[in-house]
Amino acid sequence: MHSDPAAPAPESSAFIGFSRFVVRNGMEVDVCRAFQSRPHLVDQAPGFCRMEVLRPVEKPAEFWLMTWWTDEASFNNWHQSHEYRQSHAGIPKGLKLLRGSVERRRLERISG
Repeated sequence: MHSDPAAPAPESSAFIGFSRFVVRNGMEVDVCRAFQSRPHLVDQAPGFCRMEVLRPVEKPAEFWLMTWWTDEASFNNWHQSHEYRQSHAGIPKGLKLLRGSVERRRLERISG
């Protein structure tokens, strides 16, 4: 039996939520600490696979947040949940972001 080459392979059906922002008021260390001590509420969300927080070495005020999901519906359900709102309670007080730096993308995993 020959499979359809245009059909996505099961492992390529993962969905990734990507967010990027730039801190404008020198609170990078506070943001790092907030992510490192996050309450891990998302870890138990249905469809959640993993989360990574990154920043470019040459731009330490810029943060990239990537969350991997089994599907986009699970991601959407998380973003509409009470736990999602609770998970943001640890955002450092007084944090200011560079205007226009916030970017959100929805990515489809093709291969890995």
